Formats: sequence, C-alpha cells, structure tokens
Amino acid sequence: MFRGAAFFRSVQAKLIIVYMLLILIAMQLIGVYFVSAMKTSLTNNFTNDLKEQAELLSVLAGQNWTGSGEAAEDKTASLRTLVDNFSSMSSGEIQVLDVSGRVLITSLSTHADLVNSKNTQTVVSRALQGIDDNEEYIIDEDNVRKKVVAKPVVSAGKIVGAIYIVASMQSLYDTMQRINGIFISGVLIALCLTAVLGVILAHTVTQPIKEMTKRATAVAEGRFHVRMPVFGSDEIGQLGEAFNHMTSRLQGVLALNEEEKEKLSSILTNMSDGVIAADESGSVILVNRVASAMLGMREADIIGRGISGLLDLPEDDEELPSAGLRSIILGGSGGTPDSPGGPGGREDLTIKATLSPIHRRESGTEVGVSGTIAVLQDITEQERLDTLRREFVANVSHELRTPLTTIKSYTEALEDGALDDRAVAGRFVGVIQNETERMIRLVTDLLQLSRMDSKETALRRKKADLFELVEEVAERFMFPLQGKGIGIRLKASPDLGTVNVDRDQIDQVLDNVVSNAMKYTTEGGEVTLDAYRLEDGLRYAVVVSDTGIGIPKEELGRIFERFYRVDKARSRGMGGTGLGLAIAREIVEAHGGDIAIESELGQGTRVTFTLPAYAEGGGE
Repeated sequence: MFRGAAFFRSVQAKLIIVYMLLILIAMQLIGVYFVSAMKTSLTNNFTNDLKEQAELLSVLAGQNWTGSGEAAEDKTASLRTLVDNFSSMSSGEIQVLDVSGRVLITSLSTHADLVNSKNTQTVVSRALQGIDDNEEYIIDEDNVRKKVVAKPVVSAGKIVGAIYIVASMQSLYDTMQRINGIFISGVLIALCLTAVLGVILAHTVTQPIKEMTKRATAVAEGRFHVRMPVFGSDEIGQLGEAFNHMTSRLQGVLALNEEEKEKLSSILTNMSDGVIAADESGSVILVNRVASAMLGMREADIIGRGISGLLDLPEDDEELPSAGLRSIILGGSGGTPDSPGGPGGREDLTIKATLSPIHRRESGTEVGVSGTIAVLQDITEQERLDTLRREFVANVSHELRTPLTTIKSYTEALEDGALDDRAVAGRFVGVIQNETERMIRLVTDLLQLSRMDSKETALRRKKADLFELVEEVAERFMFPLQGKGIGIRLKASPDLGTVNVDRDQIDQVLDNVVSNAMKYTTEGGEVTLDAYRLEDGLRYAVVVSDTGIGIPKEELGRIFERFYRVDKARSRGMGGTGLGLAIAREIVEAHGGDIAIESELGQGTRVTFTLPAYAEGGGE
C-alpha cells in the first residue's frame, strides 16, 4: 500500500499522468471540433439535397401545369409520373399541392388518404405566398426527426401550387452516432498506447536521475572516484557530464586551494604597493619586498614584530582594527602626532598605511577577526604636489589681492574728495591703471600656463632664422635698456642657421628672459645675447647673460616655480607676475629643449636654453 502511494508521488508517475492528460485533452478538443463540423456538414448536405430536388421538381411541375388543352386527368397523370420518377431518388415523401394547399399527389401509397386533403403547415403557406426559401425541422408523433422543404410552383407567371417534401433525418443521426462510437474507441486506444509509451519514456527520464542520486550520495560520503555513465547528449546527458565535472573539481579542491595560496603569496610579494599581514595578536606573518624597501628593513627582520610598533602607530592605535578600514599617514611631512618621523626611521618618505581586518568566517558567517592587512602607499610625491598646489593657490590669492586692495584704496580716496584735485586725481588714476594692467598680465600668464598644462596649445612650428630671432629681441630692448643706462651686446653670428620652432612662443621666451635681465641689472651694466650650435648638430643653444645683482645659490632650485621671486618687493614693484620663467620653461620643454640658469650673487646671471635645429623636410 505504501509502495503504491510512493509510486504516485514519484516523478515517473507524474510524467505518465501528465502525458495521458495531455493526450486526453487534445483528443477531446479534436473530437468536439470534428463531430460538430461533421454534423454541420451532413445536415447542410441533407438540406441542400432536399432543396435542389424541390426546386427542380417545382420547375418541371410548372411546365406540366401549363399544357394547353389538357384535361385535368392528363395533368394529374403527368404530375404523377414526374413524382414517381423523383421518388426513386428521394428518401422522403413528395407532395404536389394546388394553389389552395390541397394535396393533388403524394409519393407514398400509404398516405393516399391525404389526397384532396389540405396541407396547413407553415412552410406550405409561405410557399403559396411566393416565398421561395422554406424549410423546417420537425419531430413527428413517432419521435422521428424530419426535415420539411416547400417550393412554390409557378406557371405563366402565377403561383399555381407548391411542392412539399418531407424526409426523415434518422439515418443522418445514426451515422453521427456511429462516428462518435468510432472516435471514443480511438480515444481509448490512444490513451492505452500513451500509458505504455509514457511508462517507457518516464523510465528513460527517471532512471538516470535515480542513478545520479545514488552517485551523489557516494560523493557526499567522500568516494570521488564514482562517475555517472553518460548516454547521449541531451539534457540528462549534459547533467551527467556536469555531475562528473563537479566530482572532478571536488576531488582536486585541496590541491587547488594550495595552489591559490601560492598564487596569492606571489601576487602580494610582487605588488607595487607594500603589503604587511599580521595575525590576531598583531605579529607580522607576511611582508612583501616593496613594504620592506619602504621600511628600510629586511623581510626576515620584519616577520614576527608587532605591526603597531613597526609602523610607529600612536598608543591609541595599539588595538588592531576590527570594524573597517583605517588609514594613517606616516612620515616626516605628514606623520601622526606620536610619530613625527617616517616608519623605520626614514625621514624622506611619506607613507599612507591602510589597515583592514581579516574576518574569520564559519559557514559563511563572520565569527571574529583573525588578523590585519596593512597596505602601504608611498605618497611622498603626492604630498609634494599638494603642497605646491596649496602654495600656488595662496600665491594667486595674494597676487590678486594686492592690486585689488590698491585699486580699492585709491578709488575710495577719489570718492572722498581727491577727485577734485586734478593733479592728485591724475596720479591716483595712473596707479589704478597700472594695477589693472598688472592684474591683466597676471591673468593672461595664468591662462597661458593653464593651456600649456592641459596641452591645449598646439605648436605652429616653422623654419626660422635663429640670428634674426635674437637680433629682433636685441632691437626691441635696445631703447628701454639704453634708457636705464644698460648696454646690450649681440655676439651671435649672422650665418648661425635655422631652427624648427613656433616663432611667437620663442619670442615670448626671449622677451621674458631679457626683461628679467633688464629689471635686475643696475645702471652701467650690460646684457649679452648669444647663440651657437651644439656639438651634436641637432640643437642650438641661446644664452642671455647680464651683469646684474645675481641670485643666491640656495634660491636657484626654485627659480622656475610659479610665483617664485627672489626679491618679492622689488619684483612686484617692477610689475612682475612671478610667472615669466615658469612660462619660458613650459615653452622650451614643449619644443623638446631644456632651460637652465646659472648665477652668482653680485656677479650676474646666465640663462641658457636649447632649441631644435631645422632639418630638411621641415622636421627636427
């Protein structure tokens, strides 16, 4: 009993039942449609046959009715012959009626008593009224279903009678009954075949599943050598192949885990960032080469040490992180309050240490912290750039605030009454104009530097005579220099050669350098311009030297920084923005050259930059 109940709960029984239900439903739908269509077709054919007989008989009867000079007996005999001929082709009763509905002739001898009686059926009345399409479905006193058809008989354009045909439909319904019986027998046979085929098909589907269940149990017990036989390439076969593949993967999982550990160790060892791993007590268990280089220690000396002491963490950070990430900056320029020096005693590095807990998991659930991972990043250059950025912002703010403050002060003075004194007002307006021009120069230089930094400025290189470039600069500055009592000397040779440069930008470099030489050279001094071809033949050197006040050696390293001035008060008083040499360096480097400055305090300054020589074809 229980085995039978278990069978009906099995996949095999469910598949068999589903197959049988599908066939049964499909056969029922087909049967309903087929029987309905067959019944409609047979009924229509039966009715159409009766109508055609009635129509033909009415036409022939009308022709016989019009015989001129015939006696009534001859007309009746002619109609009798006509009815007898048709009755052999018809299974029903044929009656010929006159215009009053009286029966003249009937095809059935058993109904001879109906002759001369009146047929009062509705279809007869409609036919005698001239209505052509008259049919009716009736059930007689013997419970026999019949079809009645009536057609008017027209002679000489007048209705002279009617043809009445009544036929039994019992044979039609008997045929339908036999068809239904045949169909039901076919359904039963189909269900039996479906049950047999369902058992066979269900067995082919469920048997591999049973085998797979047995082998899965064996694998769960640790017998990884068990394999699932694969027959065919259908879904069951694919499932078997997947099972075998899974078993192979499980069998090699221990070796794979070991291999993955080795890979992870290799990755950590060769990462570009430093990595230190510590256990739950804080002792270092793993360190890569980058981290040991940052700390300035050997790997063997790091293993086993406490991570907090190794990274110079402050006392309140002795406890290892247990919730999330923790980032600490270690180094001389950005260390924590308790560790002003870099880790391992290195003062030249600024290191960002990001500490993250290693969570212990059991069955996918976190149950504690088993250690710490520290990722070390050398951010020395980033810190330097951040410092330069902050200084740049501060310098820009200062450079803009100074002329704006001056303009505001002089504007307020003019509003307070200085405007009435034309001499004072003119002087104040001149100061305002000078400060405005100074701000315009500053903004223009900043925009040019910004375009150079973003690579938006494209060089329009052309062939240019280097001597002409230097000579034009000397001519432009001749009168301003002479006005200050400073001499200018051009040492370059006229047959110097050509360079491949953006002439406008190189003019700007020369203007900036010569302008600086003029600002910092006192009366009686001299500015010299020289140019010559270097030994490699691919470049030219342009030299601008002066006999000015010079630059202290400790300041030379920052001379090309933006907004940097050796003598800030004097430079600002001369209208300088502190960006000229920075722009000059950007332009020269964009041409593929370099720029350098040599100076000695009280002796003068020498600026040298290189430019690419022009080669045949227009390139460098």
